[in-house]
Amino acid sequence: MTTTTSLELPTDFPADVLRAGDPGYDTARSVFNAMIDRRPAAIVRCRSADDVARGIALARERGLALSVRGGGHNVAGSAVCDGGVMLDLSLMTAVRVDPTERTAVAGPGCLLGDLDRATQQAGLATPLGVMSGTGIAGLTLGGGLGWLAGRYGLTCDNLLAAEIVTADGQVRHVDADHHQDLLWGLRGGGGNFGVVTAFTYRLHRVGPVLAGGLSWPWSSARSVLRFHDELVGSAPDELTTAVSLSRDPHAGPVISIGVCWCGDPAEGERALAPLRSVAQPTADSVTLMPLATWQSAPDAGYPRGRRHYWKSGYLRELTDDAVGALLDHVPNMPSAASGIGLQGLRGAAARMPAAATAFPHRVPQYDLLLLGQWDGPGHDDRNIAWGRRAYDALAPHLADAVYANNLGAEGPDRTRAAYGTNHGRLAALKSTWDPDNVFRLNQNIAPRPAAEVVSS
Repeated sequence: MTTTTSLELPTDFPADVLRAGDPGYDTARSVFNAMIDRRPAAIVRCRSADDVARGIALARERGLALSVRGGGHNVAGSAVCDGGVMLDLSLMTAVRVDPTERTAVAGPGCLLGDLDRATQQAGLATPLGVMSGTGIAGLTLGGGLGWLAGRYGLTCDNLLAAEIVTADGQVRHVDADHHQDLLWGLRGGGGNFGVVTAFTYRLHRVGPVLAGGLSWPWSSARSVLRFHDELVGSAPDELTTAVSLSRDPHAGPVISIGVCWCGDPAEGERALAPLRSVAQPTADSVTLMPLATWQSAPDAGYPRGRRHYWKSGYLRELTDDAVGALLDHVPNMPSAASGIGLQGLRGAAARMPAAATAFPHRVPQYDLLLLGQWDGPGHDDRNIAWGRRAYDALAPHLADAVYANNLGAEGPDRTRAAYGTNHGRLAALKSTWDPDNVFRLNQNIAPRPAAEVVSS
């Protein structure tokens, strides 16, 4: 933690600013991961694109680091900087839904629940994530894998337009006819190119979904994993699943599978029947419910204030050895709040060409997440060590690729793996729009050196 120095502001600085000691400062700098304890010199409480532009100018004029907070859900805590300027977008939560055009325009401070509630009033939705407390900004810019991805693609695939403030302080409208290169980069390239102050999404007709969880005793874990893997390999796009391996403090290790069927409920029941018959479930909560209800179902399991350490990668083949490595590390999980997740990336999300958006990982696979969460700094070492051991055991089975939204502060090689085959094009785009790397507190794409840009 850095000692915060006072930042003097121009007397005519128009935006609300919080500094150390001000009421609300500590609340504004706290984020989802309680391991993050950084102290910005100034927190600019933005209400408009103009406020964002002024905040960018302030950081550049003073030579200070600049961080951007949307929902504050990123595990790396890149929303908060030490000693620099933090742009807090959490007040920008307006949502406008056009049921006729089937579009929604949402502010960067919105959480998934805010957007879901607004769109579902019209019986519409855009693909988002898997819990309502996630911010839409980071989710969209990093890709956006969730319950509707099989049928409608990733969140970034449904981004139609954006309002963005670039490093030069200009407010720009980006869509298929204006700055197409930037729109491509925003679809999975993270916050590397500017601060998005409005997102325009394509909406789809989405009624109640057949969703819930199925759980089995640990003795059935291997057979359930194998059968599930075969099932999803040929499942319709309407079905999205996520496997969870966890440790109940009383019952011991448990395997559960969350399911979401976005389509005709009767067809969904038929599609799920084989999964219910592979072994006798100990719990089955699958029922018809509003999408927003299902999106918020996991929220209680991930409260703010817990400490988090994550490791992640893409698992493309569920071999017997990979299954063994997964199952070996659940019984010794230090925290019962932790878990191993296998979220399916299939269907429409996997069929998109890798170069069509900045998000490159377009093959059927599992997004593997070793999610460590616990209470209190006294348990840091044990939980971090568990995450690293489990990852090291699984690494030989993983692709050289990772979902950017799951990354902590893991260095340039892992960041490059997040952008994969699109990294070179993204670096060239960065050189055009942010050659000074003003927007660097993220999963950063460094600008190409000037000579390299000229020669290419």
